[in-house]
Amino acid sequence: MQVSVENVGKLGRKLVVRLPADRLEDTVRDRIQEMTRSARLKGFRPGKVPQKVIEQRFGAQLRNEVLSDLIGSSFQEAVAKENLRPAVQPAISTTGRPDNGQIEYTAEFEVVPDIGPIDVSALEIARTTAEVTDTDIDEMIETLRQQRRTWAPVERAAETGDMALFEFSAEGEGFRHPESGSDRIGTIIGSNALPAALESALVGQTVGGDFEVEVTFPAEFRESALAGKTAKVKAHVVRLQAPQVPEIDEAFIAAFGVREGGLERFREDVRANLQRELGGVLMNRLKAATIDKLIAAHADLELPQSMVEGEARILARQARVPDDQSAEAFLPAAKRRVSAGLLLAEVARQNQISVEPQRVREALATIASTYEEPQQVVELYNRDPQLMNGLHSRVLEDQVVEWIADRAKVSEQALSFNEVMRPGA
Repeated sequence: MQVSVENVGKLGRKLVVRLPADRLEDTVRDRIQEMTRSARLKGFRPGKVPQKVIEQRFGAQLRNEVLSDLIGSSFQEAVAKENLRPAVQPAISTTGRPDNGQIEYTAEFEVVPDIGPIDVSALEIARTTAEVTDTDIDEMIETLRQQRRTWAPVERAAETGDMALFEFSAEGEGFRHPESGSDRIGTIIGSNALPAALESALVGQTVGGDFEVEVTFPAEFRESALAGKTAKVKAHVVRLQAPQVPEIDEAFIAAFGVREGGLERFREDVRANLQRELGGVLMNRLKAATIDKLIAAHADLELPQSMVEGEARILARQARVPDDQSAEAFLPAAKRRVSAGLLLAEVARQNQISVEPQRVREALATIASTYEEPQQVVELYNRDPQLMNGLHSRVLEDQVVEWIADRAKVSEQALSFNEVMRPGA
């Protein structure tokens, strides 16, 4: 095998490979002979199909398959021989026909940039810490109770927290909504789903009661005819319902799959779920902070354009942008992702960090635990190489990030569970 390499730009490479034609012809001949022993064709007994018939019917297909395999294996040999690290799959061009006893093909591709030694000890990384407290568990259980509340009609005056259904019309300068009659709308009083003036006016009203109030509707109000306008609202209360929040009893706990252990076991399960969610968010924060510092420390890193463009197309598809539209808007995010991937992979390579099987099993168990049939999820991943490869990549990224954090200059910022999970709330 003869190999020549031409540099095309900083990262582009053009590889010309020449192979002995006999290598192709011998393999094609072997495949044909093997097929004569196993082919089943109408009019011939098994194993008795003439070689000429096989050549006529399947020769071109077999030749293309062998040529493709030969190019694939020889390309790997060539890049290893030339110490090249392709960043993407090569674009192959060849006639596939022998010339002077050789078959030649050209492979064009970009290589992974030479990053050089990565010293993470100087990186200054802010690491967020938090823990799940009993108060967080209490708040989550209360949230679960509220999610399972029911509503019962009441005859009393409306209070904050009640669900009110009412008919209304709104009149302002030069407009009326609706143009005739009234609209019907509902809200939970105090939820801020409607303007505060309107919800406040509902407090104290009774079923069948009428009231008027001046309301300034926000610019983003869901009814465009009223958005950003001030109007006098006339309303008629149709129905009032009060929330019925379930007690934390055996039936409530059983609804979450807890059949034994009572409230103590239920709280343990809630804590475990909160810790799993918190752990995921904390890792994502640490990963983002680490990647930001890595990228900043290698701001001049040359990126393979083909990788960036491919990543931008993936992001565009995830955003449901039609294939015929440009993915240019996603290039900045694509550059960051490609840069992060290259740097993390290089840290792993230079420091011989490999995926720990136990971490993969734990990650898969965590994913599966969020579904009703965890074992089915585990089996799905084990059957699907693409899913499993994606999981391996995520686990390796986490391992590399933790490895960097153990060696960088890390400062810790302690936050509460809510501050981490609901920033800005």
